[in-house]
Amino acid sequence: MSSAPPPSGLRYVEPSPLGALAIAHHRVPAPRATVIAIHGGLDRASSFTRVSRRLEEFDVIAYDRRGYQRSRELGPGTLAQHVADLRRVIEWAAHAGPVVLFGHSFGGLVAMTLAAEAPDAPDVVVAYESPLPWVLTRPSPTPVPGGDPALEAERFFRRVVSDSSWERLGALEQESRRLDGPALSADLRAMTSPSAPFDLRDIQVPVRYLYGDQRAAPYYHALAQRLAAASRFFTSRELQGAAHGAHLSHPDVLATEIRHAFEHLSA
Repeated sequence: MSSAPPPSGLRYVEPSPLGALAIAHHRVPAPRATVIAIHGGLDRASSFTRVSRRLEEFDVIAYDRRGYQRSRELGPGTLAQHVADLRRVIEWAAHAGPVVLFGHSFGGLVAMTLAAEAPDAPDVVVAYESPLPWVLTRPSPTPVPGGDPALEAERFFRRVVSDSSWERLGALEQESRRLDGPALSADLRAMTSPSAPFDLRDIQVPVRYLYGDQRAAPYYHALAQRLAAASRFFTSRELQGAAHGAHLSHPDVLATEIRHAFEHLSA
């Protein structure tokens, strides 16, 4: 591991090399691999900054998924469109060398779908608490989005993060989250679709499935066990004390897991 000081974190590339798809990155000399981070619902590329600062020997790329934040002009996307966008990001970001995909929540679904469709695109996938309802039904199913995307965004934030965290947001940030409501609604529709986006047997690359404290998130613990039993390509690990926003609260642990997933691949 390099002894150089950690990088300053992700910075948006202006103008974006991929048109209306906003890209953030930090580059390092002679990277061991390229880590591409895919955010979940009602999130953004910059939320991976803390993780990126701890991956000082990797190039780290993140992007605002279509419909979110700086990529809003692309409009809400289907799962297929998000997968196509990820293909474009990989082609731009990693001309040579290994590719590690790190998907948080819905972002892990995007990463695993790509891995099933194009097993030569990533070398390893790390997913954190990505719901896969066709593999294991959630005890409290993802709600079908309602007719008011702005209100849906506020309710989602309050449910997934907390009421107090929503109240602490400034007025401009609350409005920014509400403007991401249509993209969130599209994500929720994809999560509540009765059809499976991929078959586990089609994934032929290592997938490290991570989840937080199993006492707080028993669904993800049970899902991780189901995945490991279904395919030799899946392994799992609990991050004790972590909640759903582990990329913000436990960046050191997540960075270590991403690094270990890559090193296990190399070994």
